[in-house]
Amino acid sequence: MSRDSPPLSTLLPPLICGTATFNNQYNPDPYAIPTTAIVHEALALGVRAFDTSPYYGPAEDLLGAALDTPFVRQNFPRRDYFLLTKVGRISSNVFDYSASWIRHSVQRSLERLHTDYLDVVYCHDVEFVSPDEVSTAVMELRRIRAETGAIKYVGISGYPVNPLCELAEMILDKTGEPLDIVMSYANFTLQNTQLASVALPRLRAAGVDVVPNASVLGMGLLRRTGVPIGAQGDFHPSPEKLRAAIQAASDWSDAQDIPDPRIEKVAIRWAFENWMREGASVGARGDPASGIPWTRETMDPSGGTKLGVSVMGVSNTEELHETMRVWRSILAGLDDGEKRAVASGRGANDHAWSLKRQKEVQLLATGIRTVLGEWVDYTWPSPTPGFVNQRFAPANPAPLPTPVASPTRCQNKP
Repeated sequence: MSRDSPPLSTLLPPLICGTATFNNQYNPDPYAIPTTAIVHEALALGVRAFDTSPYYGPAEDLLGAALDTPFVRQNFPRRDYFLLTKVGRISSNVFDYSASWIRHSVQRSLERLHTDYLDVVYCHDVEFVSPDEVSTAVMELRRIRAETGAIKYVGISGYPVNPLCELAEMILDKTGEPLDIVMSYANFTLQNTQLASVALPRLRAAGVDVVPNASVLGMGLLRRTGVPIGAQGDFHPSPEKLRAAIQAASDWSDAQDIPDPRIEKVAIRWAFENWMREGASVGARGDPASGIPWTRETMDPSGGTKLGVSVMGVSNTEELHETMRVWRSILAGLDDGEKRAVASGRGANDHAWSLKRQKEVQLLATGIRTVLGEWVDYTWPSPTPGFVNQRFAPANPAPLPTPVASPTRCQNKP
């Protein structure tokens, strides 16, 4: 099952638009979100990669519908953008990593996304299943890659970093081929940096090419208003004491005499900026969506500087524009940032402003982590103790009916 594609890190853009928000976990009604406008505007702003999953409710369908439009077909050929999706997770407590389900899931994603191929397919939330199940799924994805070309790159995703490292090491040891990509979420944030401190050395040693950092707000934990409440209610696994610590840190940040000290603003920029540097060794050289006019973003192999890859999540075009403003400001603060800022039309002052904001955010981040104290680098259990995959759980047999008492022969003689 050899592969012919160039390394993923030579192609993948360092900024990916995630679609977990196209779901009723984060929003009361995902169909009320302007998903088509978000996707079209993201493409117009230079974003060239979209991450989704069958587990994200209607997200694959909504993303596919947005891409299957005259605007996209006429302006952005399929080769101009990356599609990353997942297999294996069906619902909160149902997983299927069998070869037959993997094939079914891949085919369904192709149809939903209106495409002949998927650039990346992850095994979704691998910590919930056994290593043998992960191995089976990875091998089946690689078989599809080799036999049909419907998949270009194969990886795994999940929350706790140690299982991700163990599985990446196992796959390399068993197959001699490293995983192309391993994604973790909520593990490089203001609150928790284990993706860098624990996972990065092991994933590099396991030959993993790209390690994206997803959910820079910790699934919405790092917000002034608290965790998001969608149609599923309060789904967030964080304990109340951690939430209280986040609120205290948010209140402290608000009280500082520094422009725009809101914790979510600090958290987004801090994670993007720091992972861009710390994750560079497992980053990517694709077009960074810098906004330089007259330069068509490309999916061709690039010789540019590797940047740590981040996944952003937005629920409306205003959030998209604000996130892109922050992203481009961070790019302007890099070593070649002044040249980039001038070329993009924002001027040399953008470079100086970026460096100033970098210092402000670092001051706020240091204070926030001090307030968090013992909750820095805390991770919640995933899965929770006692978890049982309901896909293959034995059905509880129906209780036997209570026997009717045998009739008692009448002792009275006629």
